[in-house]
Amino acid sequence: MAEETNREEQSTKAKTDGSKAEMSFLDHLEALRWHIIKAISAIVICAVVAYIYSDFVWNSILLAPNSPDFWTSKMIIQVGDLFGIKSQGLNQHPVQLINFNLSGQFMVDVWTAIIAGFIISFPYVVFQFWSFIKPALYENERKYASGAVGVMSGLFLIGVLFGYYLIVPFSLDWLGSYSISSQITNQINILSYISSVTSIVIAGGVSFELPVVVYFLSKVGLLTPKFLKKYRRHSYVVLLIIAAIITPPDVLSQTIVSIPLIILYEVSIFISARVDRANKRRLEAI
Repeated sequence: MAEETNREEQSTKAKTDGSKAEMSFLDHLEALRWHIIKAISAIVICAVVAYIYSDFVWNSILLAPNSPDFWTSKMIIQVGDLFGIKSQGLNQHPVQLINFNLSGQFMVDVWTAIIAGFIISFPYVVFQFWSFIKPALYENERKYASGAVGVMSGLFLIGVLFGYYLIVPFSLDWLGSYSISSQITNQINILSYISSVTSIVIAGGVSFELPVVVYFLSKVGLLTPKFLKKYRRHSYVVLLIIAAIITPPDVLSQTIVSIPLIILYEVSIFISARVDRANKRRLEAI
């Protein structure tokens, strides 16, 4: 551990001083190995804690969006009343969950704890990979990217909350009540339920990293604000279609879901424009 720390410090000093001393390929692999071990250890520790408190994780978090008393359902009713729109909220008929396999609930509980561990430890995981990349950057590059860990962690958390409080309850309400025949009753396997919920939540966290992706793509010249503006209408249509698919067939619900996605796209255009201007100034100065 101490040896790996010394190697990182030496690499950082070499970059700062402009020295040509470089770590060997094996040294890089060794440093990366320790960062991966630390990241996995954090995930495992958080997963164990989540498993110990599985009652709270399941009853207060995972199963909560399936209830008509969930926060999102109540807010829809209140917002509807404010604008004179009558709304019954979401999940008035909660999805019926069943288990088919003897070890089904145990395995679902374990995988849920692992996913919860990843979400909880995400800032630390990002920090570890940033610590591996940081020594390879020059002083000015480290200065511009110093807040990367905080930004990525914050956006991921916002995306997780967006998926949990908006996408999940709307999806449960629509998919759980969807029927092709009155002779068919929806009884959802617990594995299918938790797979859908966790996939939506993680997808929400990843999708909110769009501004970060746009920043780096714009930095290397692969993406421009002109391109994003040119296809803005096409992107809006796609976002509205996504909102229409995952929400009940009413304007209020579709608007609530689509607005954050549109704002995220506009923020990405703003970020790309700033990076593009900075790139042009740097080229002019050469």
